[in-house]
Amino acid sequence: MTNTQQQTSGSGSTRELAILVGILLTVVAGAVGTYWIHSRGVEAAGVVAVKPGAEPKASRVTAPAPPAGVFHADVYFDFKSTRLRADAARVLQETAGFMDLANAWVVLIQGHTDRQGPAEYNRTLAQRRAEMVKQFLVELGVPEASIRLVTIGSDGSLCDDPSKECQQLNRRVHLEFRKLAAAVPATTTVAGTNGGDQAQADAASPAGDR
Repeated sequence: MTNTQQQTSGSGSTRELAILVGILLTVVAGAVGTYWIHSRGVEAAGVVAVKPGAEPKASRVTAPAPPAGVFHADVYFDFKSTRLRADAARVLQETAGFMDLANAWVVLIQGHTDRQGPAEYNRTLAQRRAEMVKQFLVELGVPEASIRLVTIGSDGSLCDDPSKECQQLNRRVHLEFRKLAAAVPATTTVAGTNGGDQAQADAASPAGDR
């Protein structure tokens, strides 16, 4: 009788233990499943988990495209010269050809020099170079009223190295062409010219890039 009661009690304890283990396994399985579903949702949202102490990776930034109807050009000058070279004339012809004169445009012309010579004289030379470029653009058909001149001189030099290559970069005129929204009647067309160089004169100066 006593043995039967002990066997019955032992069987009951085993069943209770099995039930308890089953409940624990069910809870663990549910927690694992919930974690897996949450992890998949995070990955689908594009979020990357960062390990403790690790630096988060920077997101890739794409530079915005330049606005339509805006372009730039540079033309270069010889030492002590305001004469428009043949290569400069070609650049101006090609660049002005991009302008659709059925629309309103503004052209900003910036005159530069290298750092050689007195600053005041270099400003005068930079202005003369900018005016030479303006005159050539007007001859190509660009409306004079749309052109703006800025004299910068040696203050806008790109480099200070005394080499010829560096100084040549500084002897330039920079142009910015910007199309405006309003349309205007087109009365002229941009055309090429083969007489640009002959119409220019060298600036006379005893020293400097002038």
